[in-house]
Amino acid sequence: MPSADLRRHGHELIDWIADYLDGLAERPVLSPVRPGQVHQALPVEAPRLGEPLETIREDFERLIVPALAHWNHPRFFAYFNSSSSGPAILAELLAAALNVNTMLWKTGPAATELEQVVLGWLRALLGLPDGFRGWLYEGGSSSTLHALAAARQRALGLGLREGGLYQAPRLRVYASPQTHTSVDKALMTLGLGLGALRRVAVDSDHRMRVDALREAVAQDRRAGLWPCCVVATLGSTSCTAIDPIAPTARLCEAEGVWLHVDAAHGGALALLPERREDFAGWEGADSIVVNPHKWLMVPLDASVLYTRHPDVLRQAFSLVPAYLETREQHQVEDAMDYGITLGRRFRALKLWFTLRYFGQEGLQVRLREHLRLAQEVARRVDAHPLMERVAPVPMSTVCLRARHPRIAGGEQDAFNRRWLEAINATGRLFLSPTELDGRFVLRFVISGLRTQAHHVDEAWQTMDLTLGELLGCTLDRGPTVR
Repeated sequence: MPSADLRRHGHELIDWIADYLDGLAERPVLSPVRPGQVHQALPVEAPRLGEPLETIREDFERLIVPALAHWNHPRFFAYFNSSSSGPAILAELLAAALNVNTMLWKTGPAATELEQVVLGWLRALLGLPDGFRGWLYEGGSSSTLHALAAARQRALGLGLREGGLYQAPRLRVYASPQTHTSVDKALMTLGLGLGALRRVAVDSDHRMRVDALREAVAQDRRAGLWPCCVVATLGSTSCTAIDPIAPTARLCEAEGVWLHVDAAHGGALALLPERREDFAGWEGADSIVVNPHKWLMVPLDASVLYTRHPDVLRQAFSLVPAYLETREQHQVEDAMDYGITLGRRFRALKLWFTLRYFGQEGLQVRLREHLRLAQEVARRVDAHPLMERVAPVPMSTVCLRARHPRIAGGEQDAFNRRWLEAINATGRLFLSPTELDGRFVLRFVISGLRTQAHHVDEAWQTMDLTLGELLGCTLDRGPTVR
């Protein structure tokens, strides 16, 4: 593409992006598109001759954008929101233009060193000690996979590289029922199998019980199994439960077991001094995952794995063929030695832009507002005659259900499923489900960069209205969220 055309189209696309972000609130959060509809609208073969960018853009706006779920939408309250901030969007544009592969220091000196600097900044903002080293991966599942690979490496030693798991002792990994399924997938991928995972009982607030963990480790040792790793969670996926990290870390240290802390979503709250108590003891973990693409305004994908044992992580993955040898390899850290992938995007750039643009205080303001809005929603649920809150709200996720005396106990789950479908069908907001204590639950997550009080209030009014319509009654909407 000639530079003059690139310049013209680039200006037009930046204008389109700005208009898109400004007008997001007027779009439906979810598309009414049917499965296969986009596929059927697209040609079955690639074009033989090139097409003008104007035509491509027209098809993008006509076929693609209307068939998307808009994760940047201010009323996207599902899963854990992943918002793109303006500075990070611009950084992604630069990263694509530079097209740097950070596999080796030599192939991207500035990118490699910036990654370590910016992850050092983030580590300090989170209150973690200098002994933690970090690397950027594509997602929390990948970070957890690498952490469990390091745990397996430490448990089995250097013989694992040659002999694999053949004749290795049977390892055991411990996690609560609230732990993310990335742990299950990692065990499948690493050859340990789902049978290696032992679920540890939780308390009434869905936090892992340390006494149950201690007994599980003792039982497995008596049975000849080899306790390898404990996965604790700071902000569980379903209800953001906070496991007791400090006593868990002491137990793991005494037992010689690797402690991995999943703070993919909740780790951002460590930026708030008033919330540091929730993170007490996480400095004793062997590895920690924090996802800037979840609650720190960085677009997908950017997940950080911190570890106190970079040497063990390197033992698990380092392999240097002749074609990747460099003169500097013994003076630097090559990122390829600390993970599966060889090709690595310049992810540090968007995190650098974001941290500099917002600053520590700018991020803190937004996190505190999300927490405040979540408490407002929780209060409204508690006061509502036909809703119930089914879990504490330690972060910005509210778990709730509809309840009505006319709905039999066995039909409650089916009714709440219909309610969720009716809410999402409006296009006004998007909620996602989960299961707690065997019951179907709706999750209302407030973590979007562009979400304000009036967006939360609009979402609440829609929820209230659809519930009344399903029950055939008129409900008191109550005061607005402020």
